[in-house]
Amino acid sequence: MIPVNSVLQVGHFPEIMQAEIDRRFTPTRHLDVSAPPPAGNFEAILVRSNTKLPEALVKQIPSIKLVSTCGVGYDNLPLAYLKEKGIKASNTPGVLNDAVCELAIGMMLGLMRRLPESQEHVKSGAWSKGLFQLTTTLAGKQVGIAGMGRIGQDLAKRLEPFKVEIAYSGPNPKPVPYTYYKEIKDLAEACDVLFLACPATPDTDNLVDTSVLKALGPSSFLINIARGSVVNESDLLYALQHKQIAGAALDVFNNEPNPNPAFLKLDNVLLTPHIGSATLETRIAMTNLAVDNLEAFFKQQPLLTEVHY
Repeated sequence: MIPVNSVLQVGHFPEIMQAEIDRRFTPTRHLDVSAPPPAGNFEAILVRSNTKLPEALVKQIPSIKLVSTCGVGYDNLPLAYLKEKGIKASNTPGVLNDAVCELAIGMMLGLMRRLPESQEHVKSGAWSKGLFQLTTTLAGKQVGIAGMGRIGQDLAKRLEPFKVEIAYSGPNPKPVPYTYYKEIKDLAEACDVLFLACPATPDTDNLVDTSVLKALGPSSFLINIARGSVVNESDLLYALQHKQIAGAALDVFNNEPNPNPAFLKLDNVLLTPHIGSATLETRIAMTNLAVDNLEAFFKQQPLLTEVHY
């Protein structure tokens, strides 16, 4: 049981998620993150991973002992300050793997087979005037995954039936049956399709730059389901504009929800509005796990999915 007036909900939650929160307990809502917090002896904050939680806001609530973020990523939290003050944090990994991996596979196929353009070819009546362009098959290709965590491993299992060779990169090798490259540049050079599934950390900031894109090469594809910060967008735009890579499928950007308009002018991209976990089932599961962490905290039990930083 979560006590009334003990949790401050920071930022807006979509209707289906808000309904689930309200079913479970009664939070105090604070929609404007730049405004002073309401008066109260709040012990926990509930926030979505796409809402940046300002350090200045947390500082104004000295009673806070936990931040529960609804999302697998926690780069939206002021981690250094939380660590300094001994404030715990939790996230919602695992429950969104299926939805994110489904989208990743769909984006890859949509990009390589140019599905949006082929639909327009039919709808516009162009089919009666000529055949659609030839595209690229996936079977027989080398597929790389930067980041072999929970999502990376689930993605790899889904890729296996497509008759591809799988490799990955990351700080350390994992107990998985795929080729390991410590450096992403070496992984890019070895593969035809490169998925980005790594967390947003200082170590992965601008991980994909000109050197990685050149290593990927003019016949290869990039799919980003991680975070916009993992890619140097200026380098990526140049690579796409000058056909240094074949194309990119992007679900995440640096300036969401207003990505660089230069991406909108390209014909070798597939763009989606950060919808990796955006299914009804997944968002309900994420919400419940975030609330489960709050309940565990107030029962003085171990958090189900604590962020260790």
